[in-house]
Amino acid sequence: MRFAVMAAGGVGGYFGGRLAAAGHEVHFIARGGHLQALRTNGLTLESPVGDLHLPDISVTDDPAAIGPVDCVLFAVKLWDTETAAALCRPLLGPDTFVVPLQNGVESIERVAGVLGAERVLGGIAYIPAVIDRPGVIRHGGKFAGIAFGEADNRQSDRAQALLAACGDGGFDARIPDDIHVALWEKFVLLVAMSSWTAVTRGPIGPLREDADIRPMIAATLAETAAVGRARGIALPADMADRQLKVIDNVPFDMKASMLHDLERGNRLELPWLAGAVARMGAAAGVATPVIATLYGALKPFADGAPAAG
Repeated sequence: MRFAVMAAGGVGGYFGGRLAAAGHEVHFIARGGHLQALRTNGLTLESPVGDLHLPDISVTDDPAAIGPVDCVLFAVKLWDTETAAALCRPLLGPDTFVVPLQNGVESIERVAGVLGAERVLGGIAYIPAVIDRPGVIRHGGKFAGIAFGEADNRQSDRAQALLAACGDGGFDARIPDDIHVALWEKFVLLVAMSSWTAVTRGPIGPLREDADIRPMIAATLAETAAVGRARGIALPADMADRQLKVIDNVPFDMKASMLHDLERGNRLELPWLAGAVARMGAAAGVATPVIATLYGALKPFADGAPAAG
């Protein structure tokens, strides 16, 4: 398959790199120092499941230089969604489809609003990966996979083609029975992980073992799940308990990507994570007191480090 990866950050760089190593035609979109490093030195993945160096990759900051592709893997930060989606227009041929691999649960609608609903699948990335330094993606765990599916959950040839390509790339991939349930399953977990590691500036291990904090993590999971159900998502009754067990089994020193952004003084995806739960909860009449508090505590940092003085 012919892929474009918008853009070559932790998620896009990792999965795009694995697809390229398997022989698929992959074109990366990047900018700044990362773009220059990729042009000069190629793409490096540092991963517990196997390092990879691709010395000669196709990378540009101009999607028009790539032209139409079969599939766009769309993996930009949530604040860049509409802008980056508009930049994808030169990548679209008659049958091109777009798979957002972003955090949150609103990407299908947001990308479809720019490129058309008929082109957009739902997508989920399961991987702790960041740009460690220009040209180098660091994978921080032993799990790496994606899930995707049509927004109406029908079976399609294009989803099957992507599934086969992922198999070539050697990473886990699946088509869930209900992509919206799968999106919210991750969202329930991510809102808790991102909010609590960011607000405490520390890894998840000590938090889940603290007798005072653990019930608050459980409440965060329950509040998000309740909002999902209020929006018509068929989440199991024990969703919060399931995701607390997941938290108990992630590495002790794991930090969510939001904390990495906070530590670097970058913008945060907060408005589309905890902020989205608070917003959706208010609209649906579902109380979210713990999440609203977490959102308020982190909001001063949402646009990057506050100016000194």
